[in-house]
Order: sequence, then C-alpha cells, then structure tokens
Amino acid sequence: MPSNDHDHDRCLNEALDRVQAVCSERGLKLTEMRRRILELIWTSHRAYGAYDLLEMLRAERGRVDPPTVYRALDFLRDQGFIHRIESLNAFVGCPLPDRSHNGQFFICDDCGTTLEAQDNSISKALQRSAEEQGFRVQQKIVELRGLCANCRTD
Repeated sequence: MPSNDHDHDRCLNEALDRVQAVCSERGLKLTEMRRRILELIWTSHRAYGAYDLLEMLRAERGRVDPPTVYRALDFLRDQGFIHRIESLNAFVGCPLPDRSHNGQFFICDDCGTTLEAQDNSISKALQRSAEEQGFRVQQKIVELRGLCANCRTD
C-alpha cells in the first residue's frame, strides 16, 4: 500500500511517461481523451468504474457519451496500460505497461486502494496446478480482498 511519504504526483507523471513511451515504440496514438481517462484512473490507487470516469469527465467537459469512455478503456486495457478488476467491474492503472505479465491485486474493502503485485512464482504455481489437473487456463485473475495497513484496526 502507498506509504505516508508516497509522492503521488511523481507516481502519476512516471506512469503517464511510461505509457507515452510505449505508445511511441508501438506507433500508437495516445489521444487527448485516452490520456485524460488514464490520468483519472491514476488520480489515486483506487479502481474506477466506467461510470465513475464518465461522471468525472462530464464534470470537466459537459456532455460526454458512454461509448467514448468505453472505447478509451478498451484501448487502454488492450495495450496493457490498465487492468480490469473483475470483482469491482472497475479499472486500475498498470505500473508495468511495457511488459506482459500476470499480476495479483490487493483490494482494500474499506478505502478502495487497489495495488498490483508481481509475483511470478504465484503465476507459475497456478499454471503448474492447472496442468496437473488437465485444465487449460484462458484467463488468470487473482484478486485478494481485505483491509490495507492504513484501514486495519488490529
């Protein structure tokens, strides 16, 4: 979880810089709307639903249609710039948009902080277990819900 000395402005700027670099490498266009939606997603370490983002955009710009947000989210997700948190039907920024990976997500049920862990041993263990069972994995989703260090009372 972000520590008390976490510099979120720096975190946000680094995330946007990484995405812009990946777009340049891949020859992709990070449109103004895609960038703004990515900025909104990175405003905190919480997951945001499409309608949350739509409301934020409408507060800034007036009329914005839902398909505009969904198209931008599809692009950002397809390029690996964001992850969909299945249990929340929401999106969170990816800290490693330049490499393919399977993350695990810690979701605080109190404050909503959602962070990605990158433990390859977990992914490998799940894949090995699936193979032992003769199971073909089509999608890996590991989401752990509970209380972050800031919200725990014990």
